Amino acid sequence: MTEKLDDFRKQLEDLDAKLSDPDVMKDMSQYKNLMLERSHLVPIVEELENLKSLMENLADNEALSHEDDEEIAEMAKEEIPVLKEQIEKSERRCKMLLIPPDPLEGKNIIMEIRAGTGGEEAALFAADLYRMYSYYAESMHWKIEEISSNATELGGYKEIVLSISGKDVYGSLRWESGVHRVQRVPETESGGRIHTSAVTVAVLPEAEETEIDIRQEDLRIDVMRAGGPGGQCVNTTESAVRITHIPSGLVVICQNQKSQLQNRMEAMRVLRSRLYDLEAGKKAKERAEERRSQVGSGDRSERIRTYNFPQNRLTDHRINLTLYKLDLIMEGQLQDVIEALKVAAGEQALREAT
Repeated sequence: MTEKLDDFRKQLEDLDAKLSDPDVMKDMSQYKNLMLERSHLVPIVEELENLKSLMENLADNEALSHEDDEEIAEMAKEEIPVLKEQIEKSERRCKMLLIPPDPLEGKNIIMEIRAGTGGEEAALFAADLYRMYSYYAESMHWKIEEISSNATELGGYKEIVLSISGKDVYGSLRWESGVHRVQRVPETESGGRIHTSAVTVAVLPEAEETEIDIRQEDLRIDVMRAGGPGGQCVNTTESAVRITHIPSGLVVICQNQKSQLQNRMEAMRVLRSRLYDLEAGKKAKERAEERRSQVGSGDRSERIRTYNFPQNRLTDHRINLTLYKLDLIMEGQLQDVIEALKVAAGEQALREAT
């Protein structure tokens, strides 16, 4: 594997030369793409250099293990198994780093949380998931912004749409798409019986205006009065916007902003991301018609996780992960779950690449 090191060093040198070119620096799109390429290449070079150093140390110790000086030979022999273990770990890291990065990895996201089966209890759990993701976003120093929502009288949500922006947002939350099942005694239950409800979550990579072409003639835009809780402006002006994308049949409604223009802009933002996700899904299906990742198909009808409150248990069914700290997870401590999903996805990609 280390024989590739010189090639990667040369690629890095060429990239640095391009990045220092004034013409490239003026083109922000090209500059951004080159920087992303560099951020992928640097850890590969560093890990290959580490692997080469470890292999040289191993060769030196194997030679010293045959020395006439018994003390030196013994010390060298003790180092050999340690170095072999470090080499094995380094080789694995190299293989993982050599997997081409997902071009969507660094994108911001639009997250849609919708109550499913379970009535008011499902709506309340949708609100709980919203809080959980908000706490996690705060811990990661991400920016979270509510785009639209449909609240219930008891404080739940039939639907809430958010944008989350920051470093590696899509790469961290992409596996949250799917059906989240909850088992608990609802606040609305007087008999103390455990109910099972469900909430669906969709994680869409946020599309730039230049990444998806939406023709004006393909849109039907309706304005109406906003409904539900939302301040003094609600029901006084026709500020809510419903946009229908005629070719795909997608409908987006936005009413949380105070002006019609703001609602229209937010609705277009969600529509772009839904269309982008739709197109990305078609391409992924074409590339891998016969394969289904162990981490999940990404199908939003797939039950991915169970939240069992009486047992304080979270189970992710895709990777057979069970954690008995649901109380902490609901407070936004999602890192163990997300890291486990990332590792499983990387291992699956590695198996498919070899």
